[in-house]
Amino acid sequence: MADMKKELWGPLYERYQDPDRPHRMLALDGGGIRGVLTLEVLLRMEQLLAQATGKGDAFRLSQFFDYVAGTSTGAIIAAGIARGMSARELLEFYKQTGPAMFDKASLLSRLRYQYESQPLAAELQKTFGKETTLFPKDLQCLLLAVTRNVTTDSPWPISSNPEARYNLSTRADCNLCIPLWQLVRASTAAPIFFAPEVLRWDPNDPSKHFVFVDGGMTPYNNPSFLLYRMATNPAYNLGWKTGERNLLLISVGTGAAPTLGLTPADPTQNVVSNLAGIPGALMYGAQVDQDINCRLVGRCVYGAPIDRELGDMIPGAPADQDLGRAFRYARYNAELTSKALNAWGLGDIDPNAVSQLDSVAHVGDLSRVGKRLGEEIRIEHFGSFV
Repeated sequence: MADMKKELWGPLYERYQDPDRPHRMLALDGGGIRGVLTLEVLLRMEQLLAQATGKGDAFRLSQFFDYVAGTSTGAIIAAGIARGMSARELLEFYKQTGPAMFDKASLLSRLRYQYESQPLAAELQKTFGKETTLFPKDLQCLLLAVTRNVTTDSPWPISSNPEARYNLSTRADCNLCIPLWQLVRASTAAPIFFAPEVLRWDPNDPSKHFVFVDGGMTPYNNPSFLLYRMATNPAYNLGWKTGERNLLLISVGTGAAPTLGLTPADPTQNVVSNLAGIPGALMYGAQVDQDINCRLVGRCVYGAPIDRELGDMIPGAPADQDLGRAFRYARYNAELTSKALNAWGLGDIDPNAVSQLDSVAHVGDLSRVGKRLGEEIRIEHFGSFV
C-alpha cells in the first residue's frame, strides 16, 4: 500500500503521507483583472510568512499552503502558486499581460463575446507550460480549479489530488491528464467576455468532449467552503482531520460590492446593457454565501461584517481559545464602494471603474486597494499554523 501511495504522489509523497497532521488551505475568488487586488494581498501575506518562518526571499506560498483553490482569475493565481511562482512574479504577470488578456474581439465575434480567447491562451501556455498537467510531478502543492461544464450543466471542480476517484492514471479520462493552461483557460471563460473552452477528457471518445465556461457561473466563485469539503469529506479520498488546530483556511477575494440596477420606477430600462453585469452579480452572491458557510462551520478570526443582521460572525472568545469549530478561518476582501474607499483614504478611486471584471485601465487603482487590504493581515490570524 505504501509503495502504491508513493507512486501516486511522486515527489509530494513525504509532504502528504500523513492525513492527520495540521494542514493549511488557500481559496481565491474569481473577478477578472481584479486579480491584481488579490495578488497585492498575497504579496503582503507572502512577506509576513517569509519573515515569520525565517525563509526570506526563498519562501513561496506553495511551501506554506498544502491545498490552493481558485475560480476564474483565482484559478490562474492558484495555478501559479501551485507551480511554485512567487506572488510578486504573478503580480508582474498580471500587470504586464492584463491588456493582452483582454484584447477586443472582432466586430462580428463581439455579438457573442467581447474579447479574443487566443491572447489569454497564449499567455497561459507561456507561463505554465504547454505540456504541464495536474500530476504531482508538475506541482508543488495540491491544486483545485473550478469550472462549469455547459454540456452537462454542472459545476466541475477539478482537483490534483492523485487519489481522487476520477484522477486515477488508469482511467482514459483521467483529470490529471488535462493540460494545466487549458483547465485554467476553461475556468476563466466568462460568458459575454470570452468564448467557451472545449476540453477533450478522453481524446479517443467524443462522448467525453465537453464545453466549459467560467467557474464563476457556479456557486463557487468563492471556492472556500468547497475546498473545505473536498479536503475533509471521505468521498474525495483525502480525509484531512478537522479542528481549529488541525485545519487553516484563508480566503482572499477580488473586491466586491452590490451593484444597483433597475428601479421600480422604470423596471425595463437598460435591460440589454445590464446583461454584461450578470457575471458580476452571480459572483457577488456566490462569494457571500460561501463566506457565510465558512464563518458558520469554521472559527472566523478576521473578516468584514457580512451585513447588519449577521455582523462579522467572529466569536467574542480569544482567538487562541479552541471553540471546537471545524477549522480556523480568515477572509480578506475589499468593499468597492465610495463609503468604504473613503474610509481607507482612497476616495479618489472610482468604485464603478475598479468593480469591472475588465478594468484594465484601472490596474493601478486596484493595486492601491489591494495594498491597503493587505495592511489588515496580521500574523496572529494564522495562529499556531506558523
